[in-house]
Amino acid sequence: IAKASGKNVVKTGEIVNAEVGFAEVNDLYLQTINSFYEMDGTKVWDSEKLAFVFDHYAPAPNINSAEIHKKMRDFASKNKLKYHFDINCGICHQVMPESGVIKPGEIIAATDSHTTTHGAFGALGTGVGATDMAIIMISGKMWMKVPEIIEIKIEGKPKDYIMPKDVILNILGKIKADGAVYKAIEFTGEYVENLNIAGRMVLCNMAVEMGAKTAYIQPNDEVLNYIKSKTNDNYEVQYTDKNYRYSDYYSFDISELEPQVAIPYEVDNVKPVTEIQGEKIYQGFIGTCTGGREEDIKIAANILKGKKIPRFTRLLIIPASSEVMIKCMEKGYIKELMDAGATISTPGCGPCLGAHEGVLAENEVCISASNRNFPGRMGSKKSKVYLSSPATVAASVLNGCISNPSLLGGEIWKL
Repeated sequence: IAKASGKNVVKTGEIVNAEVGFAEVNDLYLQTINSFYEMDGTKVWDSEKLAFVFDHYAPAPNINSAEIHKKMRDFASKNKLKYHFDINCGICHQVMPESGVIKPGEIIAATDSHTTTHGAFGALGTGVGATDMAIIMISGKMWMKVPEIIEIKIEGKPKDYIMPKDVILNILGKIKADGAVYKAIEFTGEYVENLNIAGRMVLCNMAVEMGAKTAYIQPNDEVLNYIKSKTNDNYEVQYTDKNYRYSDYYSFDISELEPQVAIPYEVDNVKPVTEIQGEKIYQGFIGTCTGGREEDIKIAANILKGKKIPRFTRLLIIPASSEVMIKCMEKGYIKELMDAGATISTPGCGPCLGAHEGVLAENEVCISASNRNFPGRMGSKKSKVYLSSPATVAASVLNGCISNPSLLGGEIWKL
């Protein structure tokens, strides 16, 4: 923040005006264009630092969303945006790192609360509203209050069937949805240091469910090598000062952690799967910016390979990007899942926000690898959404009820 604000140092609570390294607008936010013109905007501040991403309505499910896409395409064309991700690309938080626009040491602003995801790459990612984004589109700058920083240290080696989603759900259940309001979270510890890119993205993504302004994980060699493979641009990795005094500190040992599930209708109402197993489900969903990466689809394919989903139970698979889709096709995961009876849909957000491609009817129950389970989040306000890891989703769909993936057994469940 200090670097982006032209200062040597900033302090908690200070209001700054910082330069944005990269900005993104998704197709829920046509209002940004309206606000842009209301503020007498004529052209964007930098056509190479702003992206439009069509992911929430991909492809357009109705006339209204088609009109939104048309207007946003026209704006992107008029302003000669270098990065425009249309309906064939995927979710913003996946396609931006894949395209090399997310770099350590930069501020990333996007019209999506889960922009905290980009802390997995050593960036400061934060969500903004339409008016703030319009200001960024004109000036390339945004104001913010320097947040307090919480350290969440995660130690231990998880059991074979425990995924990062289980870990972050467990943390959410302890810290609660209001435990980090407008604060930054830095994830540290042995478990985090050894975590792969996909896992780091899950932790940072779900930080906003605790109210966090942003989240951060110190990049390891795997992260830095990935970034180098995507861009030749220069960047500066930021390191936490030695003996830095965090505003708060939490420590978790996940060595004995069991699969976790968030109960409707609160993301922080978390229990071990053994306490609720047996609940009948109608749909399983593996996808979104939390659970739609290659690792997530792979574990589902391994669990369901050679098996059949029960009649009147459905499994929806939506890869987070076309790149993920292609990799999963090449490795045979998509075929294995389709053979089992799964439905594969366009890379994007899908039913996560109740827009299309798998919304729920009244009284239907879904177990999902997504990140929110509020009333009406995936369709009818009288439906229920349980949140879990992709492994728990796949095991539950296989049995037609919420199930413990550890009880399935076998080497194929190892992550």
